Amino acid sequence: MEGSYTEELKTARKAIDEASSVINEFRRGRDFNIQLKGKNDLLTEADVAAENAILDVIKGAFKDDEILAEESTGVKDLPESRVWIIDPIDGTTNFAHGFPEFGISVALWEEREAKLGMVYNIARDEIFHAVKGGGAFLNDKAIQVSGITELKNSLIATGFPYRDLGLVDPYLDLFKTLMHETHGVRRPGSASIDLCNVAAGRFDGFYEYGLSPWDVAAGALIIREAGGIVTDWIGGDHWLLGQRIIAGNKAIPGKLQHLITRHFKARDLQI
Repeated sequence: MEGSYTEELKTARKAIDEASSVINEFRRGRDFNIQLKGKNDLLTEADVAAENAILDVIKGAFKDDEILAEESTGVKDLPESRVWIIDPIDGTTNFAHGFPEFGISVALWEEREAKLGMVYNIARDEIFHAVKGGGAFLNDKAIQVSGITELKNSLIATGFPYRDLGLVDPYLDLFKTLMHETHGVRRPGSASIDLCNVAAGRFDGFYEYGLSPWDVAAGALIIREAGGIVTDWIGGDHWLLGQRIIAGNKAIPGKLQHLITRHFKARDLQI
């Protein structure tokens, strides 16, 4: 294991515990304001309150670390220093409508490399975590990606972009192709949880565009520590800030990349 990160793990878990308590209070009351940050981009009081709870815990433990959080900071580039990348509710639209597929994502990056990732699926009470070099875990039991090698036997996850709709037509064409060539395509609506389900072998692959760093920063490490692969749409490493990601077990990402290249113009494969 590359460093134990014991205190950081404890801090991430405490932050998630505090945030989930806040979120569950809102869930029980079902009485919260919903705003629009942009087209189809929802923000609830629970997002803000949960993020504040996470920041209080992390800043209390590591006051010199930097923060990239969905509701309070913008992103231009990733700093070399230690930075916590946080999504207080990944799947806000699901949460706002009472659909039980949303979670909390907390990652620690250092020298532009993921060191720790933790994702909590609140409705299922499933907590995924990984430290670089230490394997991946679901509720403290080791997990690994699936052994499926052929698309025809695979189950794929994706997400539908809700802000940038400029690539919807080729995206739907790709979706149609995958409907014919796989066991099915699922779109639960929380990228961080989708990635963790890849790590647990429930999905064999995942692809999406229009994502932000806090959607993928933790889940991608968990996949890699479970034996999987994470790339951008051209097979490179520009997936954290590049808004395009492919992930999966050892065999499926390359096949997804091939199909994506077929369906999208070269200029649309990267930003």
